[in-house]
Amino acid sequence: MSLTGIFLILFLIVHMSGNLQLLADDGGRSFNIYAAFMSENPFIRVISIGLYASILLHAIQGIALALANRKAKGGKYAHGKVAGATWASKNMALLGILIFAFLCLHMADFWVKMRFTDTLTMVTYAGHDEAVQDIYSRVNVAFQELWLVAVYLIGVTALCIHLVHGFQSAFQTLGLTHKKYTPLINALGWIYSIAICAGFAIMPLYHYFPPSYPPTTNSASM
Repeated sequence: MSLTGIFLILFLIVHMSGNLQLLADDGGRSFNIYAAFMSENPFIRVISIGLYASILLHAIQGIALALANRKAKGGKYAHGKVAGATWASKNMALLGILIFAFLCLHMADFWVKMRFTDTLTMVTYAGHDEAVQDIYSRVNVAFQELWLVAVYLIGVTALCIHLVHGFQSAFQTLGLTHKKYTPLINALGWIYSIAICAGFAIMPLYHYFPPSYPPTTNSASM
């Protein structure tokens, strides 16, 4: 759980950094070229296999751990009365289920359409040799739906709570605890969780409540 969790924590930094290009005022050029690079690069494809495996393994481990804790007779998890336990620590399985459901919706709405359908328009950009899929427009259209924006914000909130506990728990499980450094690790966990989830949350809000920019010329052509 700890090792897959740390890997996913690192992945979230990369994923959010790339997706922040959705905020660029360039008609989707930066994001579409970035998405094309990520989908076509052989090294990234290999890494993505490890990512999908880590997500599934982390989810399976979480479910198995939750079931084992529930079956524990007379144990601290059986009665849910752990001294100093937070709401997040007692509901990690619930949060994990919400996140997994959100992830499935996210993958179906974007990744599946990008990989297995021809519903996305191809666009070309000056200075870029090959046509790329216009995923940016799909994102923009999706985030005009209030219910979908709400679902994303709920998913991101669940992720934030899950990360706050998971970050410090991963280090504790690996034995990396110290009375001097543990408070710092916990503080970093809070900062990381809030920063990552705020970054993801701003994306649907940005497209649902777009800022007003002066008119610009779109360099994309169908």
